[in-house]
Amino acid sequence: MSIKKPFTDLRIRRAEDGFYEGHSLEIAVLSKAIMVGLVLWALVWPANANGVLGSLNFRLLEMFNSFYIIIVGLFAFFLFIVALMPRTGKSVMGPEGEKPEFSDFSWFSMMFGAGLGVGLMVFATAEPLGLWGSNPVVLSGEVAGNTEEALTGAYRYTFLHYGFHAWAIYVVTGLSLAYYAYTRGMPLTIRTALTPLFGRLMNGVLGHVVDVLGVVATILGVSVTIGYGVSQFIDGLYAITGMGWIMDLTGDTPAPSTVGLLAGLLVIMSLSILSAVSGVGRGVKYLSNLNLVLSIILLLVFVVFGSFMFALSTYGSALVDYILHFVSLSFGAFNPQSAAQFAAALPAEAAPYADALQAGATNAWGSFDGFKSGLEGDAAALPDSVLQAAYAAGEPGRQFGWQAGWTTFYWAWWIAFSPFVGLFLARISKGRTVREFIVGCIFAPALVCFAWMTILGGTAIDLELTGGADGVIVGASNTAKLFVTLEQMISGGLLSGITIMCVVLIMTFLVTSADSGILVMNTIMSGGDQEIGNKHKIIWGLILTAVIGSLILAAGENNPLDALRNAMIIGALPFTMVMGLMCISLAKALFRDGLREKAAEGTPAE
Repeated sequence: MSIKKPFTDLRIRRAEDGFYEGHSLEIAVLSKAIMVGLVLWALVWPANANGVLGSLNFRLLEMFNSFYIIIVGLFAFFLFIVALMPRTGKSVMGPEGEKPEFSDFSWFSMMFGAGLGVGLMVFATAEPLGLWGSNPVVLSGEVAGNTEEALTGAYRYTFLHYGFHAWAIYVVTGLSLAYYAYTRGMPLTIRTALTPLFGRLMNGVLGHVVDVLGVVATILGVSVTIGYGVSQFIDGLYAITGMGWIMDLTGDTPAPSTVGLLAGLLVIMSLSILSAVSGVGRGVKYLSNLNLVLSIILLLVFVVFGSFMFALSTYGSALVDYILHFVSLSFGAFNPQSAAQFAAALPAEAAPYADALQAGATNAWGSFDGFKSGLEGDAAALPDSVLQAAYAAGEPGRQFGWQAGWTTFYWAWWIAFSPFVGLFLARISKGRTVREFIVGCIFAPALVCFAWMTILGGTAIDLELTGGADGVIVGASNTAKLFVTLEQMISGGLLSGITIMCVVLIMTFLVTSADSGILVMNTIMSGGDQEIGNKHKIIWGLILTAVIGSLILAAGENNPLDALRNAMIIGALPFTMVMGLMCISLAKALFRDGLREKAAEGTPAE
């Protein structure tokens, strides 16, 4: 039985001369127009930009929360099936006999640094501590927040956000791009992943749109990562130097000021552009190796001086709990609770006060005591039993608000980050088998992330439970929690030395992420060409700086990263749909290639 050859004649028209020589004029101009428009909007009408982004983000979460949750669960199960298939798993991404370009150590360190380095530095302590106080188990009333009983739920969702699901998002994009690039000799760009479904249509406008969506998602995903990282970088500088001008000291806890964030952003992006023009073989590789070494040193400090036995027991029990709840975590989605639904669930005595009760009862970040103390008038005079029933009636609303604010935010972040990380993983994975790519890029980094979260975050929780931290770590800002934990754990010259090392590590992680993002954006612009002129790297570095800086200014002093987060969630949604098509496309390609292999071996193909 003759099987039609796959479509590989992907043609991306590139300029033959001029400023955009070697680049797709359509992709470059449209991408830059969108980003420049966003920057101008944020600078000229900052309040309007911040308000519109916030409102649109809220509406999209109401409509697409379940979509985000379920499709990410499908990504994970799709990849597990692909890895388990004997013929598919052993396929080498490259010509027969192709050897991996990088050693396992360099491959893993580049993967780790580009994928989650900044996120781990910021959230290794902040994530477990935040979820310790508020998670779906706490919201259901089964346990009280910030107690020993709440630890299991805290790590169940910490592992969810930084585990197999997160890395599966990256690998869907990375495997799609690597498979076509190295087994079919096609360009290493986003539109390539949809050629089994759309064929020659990818040579025209539809292909341009797909690539532009990838560029926009990359810029916004990298922007949020750099925003959080710069915030922690400024917190670290303040811990070392005490420079007050980089901090906002007017609130309950010190937090980086807008001026401090912009100053830090300029430093980081200047270094990133310098690294990008040095090329992936030198800049990213050497910085990634340095990142991994410094990360190991930081981990050893927590092992020696932190609560290692507490972390060890937490790691084992949390991993088992995460696996046992894997299916429900993958597909357990919540929808908004309407006013009518809330009112219908109220006891008769509380029904007349539904409007007064709903806001507090559905607040995912509050508690029953906070709900009760916030009531006024006749609603406040209701008996405790009625108020508890009213609070219970709002649980679906609380669960939705929590999921949209935590899990869906993370899925949107990883999805927005996936064109960048996926394409970068594809670039460094030539010669790997499909199974090696999936296992190496999902399970290995996820297990390391779990170690980070339990060793650093577990130490912070143990200090709060038994070490006399007395709420100091919990009360610190998210980006300062790491430094406050170190202050509670060690002192003197060692504290100063480790704090300085952390700031250097944050800086190198940031430079690696921005550097890699610039390289990936230019790779998409050039239709997969990895030899990119330095002028375009510099221009995209400047555009990335302008996007982050303008959105920080638009958000204002109180929540300087809000506009970045909102823009990222909005920008991630179209690319989420592209990723769903990628899975269908890859399934078709793997099936058809399997039939071709059987035909070549002389086996009858059904």
